[in-house]
Amino acid sequence: MIKNIVFDFGGVIAPLSREQAVKAFERIGLADANERLDQCHQQGIFQDLEEGRLTEGEFHKKLEELCHRSLTEEEIQSAWMGFFVGVNPEWLRELTALKERGFRLLLLSNTNPYVMRWACSPSLSSDGKGLTDYFDKLYLSYQIGYTKPDARIFEYLLADSGILPQETLFIDDGKANAEMGKKLGMLTLNPRNGEDWRKELNALLNA
Repeated sequence: MIKNIVFDFGGVIAPLSREQAVKAFERIGLADANERLDQCHQQGIFQDLEEGRLTEGEFHKKLEELCHRSLTEEEIQSAWMGFFVGVNPEWLRELTALKERGFRLLLLSNTNPYVMRWACSPSLSSDGKGLTDYFDKLYLSYQIGYTKPDARIFEYLLADSGILPQETLFIDDGKANAEMGKKLGMLTLNPRNGEDWRKELNALLNA
């Protein structure tokens, strides 16, 4: 019986556009943004930020060096927001409905402080709610020190939350991430980026 549902954020809750993000970082001066940015797993200083090896201040300084110009916090925040194309309010309402049905909802995301500053704010939804209003707990790569599909971030979540893999459904648009969840004993759902996962989710829960 499924008691817990672990969601990815980017690509599942919030659809992603790598192309849009590349253009946003190019606009602030990152000429090789196309080589550095990925939809599921970043490279270089971007990966260091998402694994907590760089603070925001350190990342800011290194990004300025790569862009060969001074950058404001607002410019960097805006560039990171280039990844996102909006959040479907119906999907957020589905999260509320799942909690009301008694499921424990957790978030497991490869992310960084810039993204979470928006995602945990009332700006996320038309209802004025942030992620912490929808989930029982957030497990964020930059706080834990690992990114998916590294088994250690999954093991951290399991140990900290006390949930059992066999009672858990994991939803992630990254194939390698979903495969790791399955390897660790979870039931998995691997929708495409931006795909409506509600019908397939409820079919699994009602099986």
